Amino acid sequence: MKESFLAYSLSVITSRAIPDIRDGLKPVQRRILYSMLRMGVRPDSPHRKSARVVGDTMGRYHPHGDAAIYDALVRMGQSFARGMTLVDPQGNFGSLDDPPAAPRYTECRLTEAAMAMVRELDEETCEFRPTYDAEATEPAYLPALLPNLLLNGTTGIA
Repeated sequence: MKESFLAYSLSVITSRAIPDIRDGLKPVQRRILYSMLRMGVRPDSPHRKSARVVGDTMGRYHPHGDAAIYDALVRMGQSFARGMTLVDPQGNFGSLDDPPAAPRYTECRLTEAAMAMVRELDEETCEFRPTYDAEATEPAYLPALLPNLLLNGTTGIA
């Protein structure tokens, strides 16, 4: 039992909790950005409901619960939490003192910085792997023309 738990915990840490050095993103962050790109939620398009982005991400790429997805989405849009935001927030995305509003009350779209992270995806610049249900593929990492890990850093392992 002890060895099984150790193997499982190491698997979780290396596959979900630590950002990939190539793009500086954790899997949930990468999946959110990819989902938004596929939905057409770009800097020059109108903001979309965060609940819709969370639902698309969860249904297509990340079946680990909507709260984790929304928390990651919000954090990518908080200018006080990141050096460079990857999500352009609209509505109450929280503050240092208060939590964000529910996803049904907030909207978002990609920033220009996020577009620099995903711009060359269609040019075969990175590997794609099957999604959790093998119905589609997702990038293993993003082309990332920006050094995201240096610009935004990371905290914790989960």
